Amino acid sequence: MKDNESILQQIATKKGQIAVLIDPEKAQDSHYLDELIERSNFAKIDYFFIGGSTVSRSEFEFTTNYIFNKTEIPVVIFPGSGRQVSNNADALLYISLLSGRNPEFLIGQHVDSALEVFKLPIEIIPTGYILIDGGNQSSVAYVSQTTPIPRNQHSIALKTAIAGHLMGKKLLFFDAGSGAKTAVPIELIHEVQEKLAIPIIVGGGVKSVEEIESFKNAGVNVIVIGNKIEEDIDFLLDIQGYQMRL
Repeated sequence: MKDNESILQQIATKKGQIAVLIDPEKAQDSHYLDELIERSNFAKIDYFFIGGSTVSRSEFEFTTNYIFNKTEIPVVIFPGSGRQVSNNADALLYISLLSGRNPEFLIGQHVDSALEVFKLPIEIIPTGYILIDGGNQSSVAYVSQTTPIPRNQHSIALKTAIAGHLMGKKLLFFDAGSGAKTAVPIELIHEVQEKLAIPIIVGGGVKSVEEIESFKNAGVNVIVIGNKIEEDIDFLLDIQGYQMRL
C-alpha cells in the first residue's frame, strides 16, 4: 500500500474521483506508459485501473508491474479473468458479474484463482459488477457470453444492485462496456442512491468532463475512463482543467 488508508475507504469517502483504465493488451510500450503516467499525474487522477477481457498473463504482468513501480497513484486490478492477479498493486476488485447468468463469471473464475488471491498481500474488495447496455456489444459481454441489462430497464438493474448488496458486496460497478456509445444512465444511479448506501463506480462511454461532472453530482464515487484516453490522450488535459476548477 502507498498509504495507510485502504482503497475502499478512499473510494467511499469522496464523490467524483477519476480512474484511468488501462487495457494491458494495448499498453505494452514503455514510452506510451511513461507519457500516460506523466499526464495522469498532471491531471491528478485518483487511480489506475488495470485489466481487460482478452489479456494474456504476460501482458498483464508487464503493465501492472511497470505502472506500480513508476507512480504513487494507487493501482487497482480490475480483472477480466482469474489469471489477472499480482502483488504489484494496491487492491484487487474481486468482481462477480451479477448482471449475467454465466456461473463461470459469478463464481467459477473465483474458485480457480482463490488460493492465489487469498495469498496476495494487497486489499481484496468484493465488488458487484453490473453490465448496462451501452449501444454496442462490448468485449466483456462477448467473452463472458452474457447479455447486458437494457438501459431502460432500471428496475432490473436496481434489483440486481440490491441483491449484490445483500450478498455482501462492498462496491457496485455499473459498466456500459468498452467502447460504449452511451454511458450508464444518470437516472439509474439516482435510483440506486435512493435505495442503497454503498460506494458506486461507473465506467464505459464517458467522453466529456460534463459527463464526469454529472456522475459526480449523481453521487458516483469513481468515474472510470478508458477508451476516450486511448483515442485521445490529451483528454487528460481536459480532466486537469476540470480538476483545477473544483
